[in-house]
Amino acid sequence: MDKIFLYNTLSRKKEILEPIAPPTVTMYSCGPTVYNYAHIGNLRTYVFMDELRRALKFAGYTTKSVMNITDVGHLTSDADDGEDKMQAAAKKQNKTPEEIAAYYSEIFFKDLARLHILLPEITAKATDNISEMIEFVKTLCDMGYGYETDDAVYFDISKFAEYGKLSRCNIEDALAGARVAVNAQKRHPADFALWKKAEKNHIMQWQSPWGMGYPGWHIECSAMGKKFLGERFDIHTGGVDHIPIHHENEIAQSEALEGHKVVNMWVHGEFMLVDGGKMSKSLGNVYTIDDLIARGYSPLAFRYFCMNTHYRNKLNFTFDGLNGAQVAYDRLRAAVCACKNAPKADDDTREKVIAKRNKLVEAVYDDLNYPLALGELWTMLKTPCREVYDEAEKLDALLGLSLHVEPEVQVEQIPDDVKAIAETRFAARQNKDWATSDALRAKLDELGYAVLDSKTDYELKKK
Repeated sequence: MDKIFLYNTLSRKKEILEPIAPPTVTMYSCGPTVYNYAHIGNLRTYVFMDELRRALKFAGYTTKSVMNITDVGHLTSDADDGEDKMQAAAKKQNKTPEEIAAYYSEIFFKDLARLHILLPEITAKATDNISEMIEFVKTLCDMGYGYETDDAVYFDISKFAEYGKLSRCNIEDALAGARVAVNAQKRHPADFALWKKAEKNHIMQWQSPWGMGYPGWHIECSAMGKKFLGERFDIHTGGVDHIPIHHENEIAQSEALEGHKVVNMWVHGEFMLVDGGKMSKSLGNVYTIDDLIARGYSPLAFRYFCMNTHYRNKLNFTFDGLNGAQVAYDRLRAAVCACKNAPKADDDTREKVIAKRNKLVEAVYDDLNYPLALGELWTMLKTPCREVYDEAEKLDALLGLSLHVEPEVQVEQIPDDVKAIAETRFAARQNKDWATSDALRAKLDELGYAVLDSKTDYELKKK
């Protein structure tokens, strides 16, 4: 197996991956709460998780990875406030929680397939593992970490001396930052719910030692991680938004139960911004893969767009950026496919191709530096030969971009009047006349054409 380095959020430094039981790498990835469509910000996180799994497999490891499907317990606040997201969606859409979960799960898995995101070996629904969660909470209570109130069973963070080690906050900070309106029965305002007692009208509830209720969001991942991966595993992934609450609480309850460190490496993907700001339904900038397809973009162009920014850096989504990614991605595939019928290289050229191929792989193994890896691939293509095609075909197991598949040829002729509008718009864009450029883009959109820009060119596509 090849060496892989990853940035461990827990230690705040890059570390070499040293699996507990090589050649198998065990990994838990926080999955979706299936109450709504996954937006492109969510999906960026799953592209990052896929980059990691592909790197592990390419390096010669066997993976045993788990992803949860949260279909109960995630409240409208990531902490303990508000209504269960599944129940809220069920009420709003006049469906059962099971129907909501099935519908959005199907669309989520369809999106993963369109993005060439490999499925983990195990996908686990929260509602299929309630008994394991109850047993987990019961054991924590028996050990003195959990206590019961009128509304829930809570974890006493004061009993866990290392609380805050992932986010680098301490209990005093947690208490100082806790909301003023707190449950008077909680020992500390920052204590979090392990199990919630259900009101009679709550749609989802199960019998437990504490009466009818449902699990807290955080306990789900700890219980399912233990069930499928054991008391120790190698990697836990998720988005950076999970660090201060969800993953901090996972560490506390899991390590309290086991009496030792459970996860060796915590690896987190950064946020996606939209036009430099936060995604928000009120701003109308929450996009799904279907939205991108409707605008004429390929899902794999979005994957390529994501891969051009390191997973630990914020990614700013703009349609201009996606336009450029679409043009570059199509050209990349065309350049790779053109090498299929190119002459074979001489010994010196072949060595140069292999050297670039090795640099590409080394970049990925160095904390998943896919942007650098794609740069090395473009450099390889400056020496067109059959060997470049052969290497790119093998590397697709690492990249997931279908590089060896030729881009679709636009067979429909674009009308001259549409071409004229596009040319006028391109000239306006070159002159930085953004008002004219935007107006002509809208006109092209009305005529049924999407325009994909790069820095030096553009491409028209029928929508």
